[in-house]
Amino acid sequence: MEPTTHDEKAGHIGLRDRLEATFWERHANPWSAGTRILVYPVLMYAIYTRNRRLIAATVAFMAVNPVLFPRPERTDNYLSRIVLAEREWLDDGNETMGLDYPNVLNTLNVPVTVYAFAAAIRRKPVGTVLGTLGVMVLKLWWTDAIVKETSVTGRAPGENSVSAE
Repeated sequence: MEPTTHDEKAGHIGLRDRLEATFWERHANPWSAGTRILVYPVLMYAIYTRNRRLIAATVAFMAVNPVLFPRPERTDNYLSRIVLAEREWLDDGNETMGLDYPNVLNTLNVPVTVYAFAAAIRRKPVGTVLGTLGVMVLKLWWTDAIVKETSVTGRAPGENSVSAE
């Protein structure tokens, strides 16, 4: 990627930029992306069963997940590409919510998430499962759409950078 800020062009990358780069590089590990997708059903189960320890552990895991795993050797796999596409999407100045496609998917996800949480709190099993599935489908649909929009392909071992065709 080309340097985008004045500091980067001048060869001076600030602490914030380095931390952000580290965040995205480590989050591009397929274990990070994959477990982050799977953590939502665990959270809904924890809320449904009123398991406070599991809720706390799940929230803690969600907080550290993006930096928990090492920078991957390769990012030419689908799970890495969804993270790289999200980074590129945001770096290009795009929003994540709105009425335009694909952001409408995240906008629709707000009431579905509220529904899922309400169903779990009220211990409605069908609503909890359907709401959880709805959240996951909408989120994966959005990430798939931005992978296609950005054309991020990732990098195999020996390649220096992420390529966007």
